[in-house]
Amino acid sequence: MSNSTFKVVTIAGATGSLGYHITDAFLNNGSYKIKILRKKPKSENKNASLLASKGAEVIYVDYNDKNDLAKTLKGTDVIVSAIGGNELEATQRTLLIAAKEAGVKRFIPSEFGCDIKTINDVHLFHASKLAFLQELEKSGIEYTIIVTGLFQEYIGILGFDHKNKKATFYADSNTKIATTALSDIGKYTVESLKLPEARNGTIRVAGSVLTLNELLKKYEEITGTKWEVSEDFTIRQRFKNNTAPVPTIMDDFAAYLTVNSDIKNLHNDKFSFTPIPVAEVISTIVKT
Repeated sequence: MSNSTFKVVTIAGATGSLGYHITDAFLNNGSYKIKILRKKPKSENKNASLLASKGAEVIYVDYNDKNDLAKTLKGTDVIVSAIGGNELEATQRTLLIAAKEAGVKRFIPSEFGCDIKTINDVHLFHASKLAFLQELEKSGIEYTIIVTGLFQEYIGILGFDHKNKKATFYADSNTKIATTALSDIGKYTVESLKLPEARNGTIRVAGSVLTLNELLKKYEEITGTKWEVSEDFTIRQRFKNNTAPVPTIMDDFAAYLTVNSDIKNLHNDKFSFTPIPVAEVISTIVKT
């Protein structure tokens, strides 16, 4: 099943919510030797233990030490980054330098969300990702950028409050939202290694593309309740101009995601599986 030139895959950020699903998908595929990087010093972690029990090799590294990383990455064919948080930009840059030094063949960066290269006004939270993608494309190392839209498990950030049966639309109700379940993102990542289009390219996939209104109807059907709906289309402008009532940066990010979560020119037909229906994920969210 695997590309004959890819045998060893190393995953950074494997114990996080997205990273766990990506690593699990690779282990379930069974075509690759899987290594996961964990930050020194050694510590107990439930997800790391679960992945190790399935066959992953757990390696502790100093992400600030390029030489330590390069030594660890020797023999790796593909590195997948699922790193998040404040250390994303600096850590990925060190990973990239070490990967080139170690002879890694392909780098899959921590993106898996909006198609930020096509957005004119990139949010502060995405600025470091965009800077890294630009650096990666110029690095000389082979790469694949995977765009999946919003993670379905976090769809509530768009203004869907299932506990209070209320929805706040940050854009017109016909605005399209692309979403993908975390487990499917893992599968797309695994299968991307077999696609010729993925070499030095961007793979765009989505488990679902529905309008805000269609997503609302899914919530209403699942909860068996008619929801209260309100609209606030001015969040981004108020945030930029510091105009009262001034939104929080998270409110601004939610509005930004709402208007930038559609994906054009999908590659779904290149993959072998049918993604999980968004209603199934929403149902799980509502029940928990």
